[in-house]
Amino acid sequence: MIEDIKKEALELIRSAKDSAAVERLRIRFLGRKGEISKILRSLKDLSVKERQTVGPVAQQLKKDIERLIQEKTAVFSKSIQQGLPGIDITMPGKKIKIGYLHPLTLIEKEIRGIFKAMNFSVVEGPEVETEYYNFDALNIPKNHPARDMWDTFWLQNSQQLTSDKEQLTKGQESKVKGQMLLRTHTSPVQIRYMETHKPPFQIIVPGRVFRYEATDASHEINFYQIEGLMVGKTVTLANFKFVIQEFFKRLFRSDIEIRFRPSYFPFVEPGLEVDIRCIKCGGRGCGICKDSGWLEVMGAGMVHPRVFEAAHYNPRDFQGFAFGLGLERMAMIKYNIPDIRLFYSGDLRFIQQF
Repeated sequence: MIEDIKKEALELIRSAKDSAAVERLRIRFLGRKGEISKILRSLKDLSVKERQTVGPVAQQLKKDIERLIQEKTAVFSKSIQQGLPGIDITMPGKKIKIGYLHPLTLIEKEIRGIFKAMNFSVVEGPEVETEYYNFDALNIPKNHPARDMWDTFWLQNSQQLTSDKEQLTKGQESKVKGQMLLRTHTSPVQIRYMETHKPPFQIIVPGRVFRYEATDASHEINFYQIEGLMVGKTVTLANFKFVIQEFFKRLFRSDIEIRFRPSYFPFVEPGLEVDIRCIKCGGRGCGICKDSGWLEVMGAGMVHPRVFEAAHYNPRDFQGFAFGLGLERMAMIKYNIPDIRLFYSGDLRFIQQF
């Protein structure tokens, strides 16, 4: 019996994978109710001759197990001190939770990549703008009825961009006069970029914009736009048509039918609305396209001469096109999202789908 216990104990201790397993074996064999302890307590019931035979063997086994347990515990302790804790490779691993990219982040990265592949540069600008860059330089002067198209967040007590007026030239000072605001579109970056760069160039301007309007399934007080601008000596709407067709083809990974409609935007002439054939129903009519078969996705047009003049370009020397699209609108179409408010709900169940 003692030999069987010895064989089992030594084998289990040598194969223990961690200090916790060693401790369980110590309790099993050497604890108060352990197997060796039971043998030692039973000696009183044996004859003198049996005690003389069993006693020394049991005591020796107890010493052997104690020594082996100490050695095994020392090995695990040394591993922990060296930063190499004993690992039980048979234990199931803990699943690490990973994050998810927001759908707006995903589609912005994709759109950036598409336009960069077509040699467009990515430019960004301030979200707090001056009245000059947001309206005046874009052919939307004060009291012009077109300003009603943008429900603007005006900022109080901010009549100029900088307090150091003495260092501004007369021309620069005119650009910072007027009230400050949260930009209503990314178009102000057009002017800022053209002031410091000479054509030819093509850029896109992703960024957040703000509108003071009621929220519903398709409207939010803040959302993301991507502005596009291409300027050169011979840029025409034919170039715009090619760029946009290629963009939608790559974004939706299929040939998309496009329709142009005349429209009005103060900073372009002529102005266009761009529609695409509904990708949900293929043009047959559904709730997404309101049974029209078309989805309105973009405003565009040829840059107005007065916008070029505000950037100190001669409109007789250069021409170009500009366009703007809503990032949420593109994401809602591509990912079949029914409500724009879901993007800003903070609901992880929505984010984890992507």
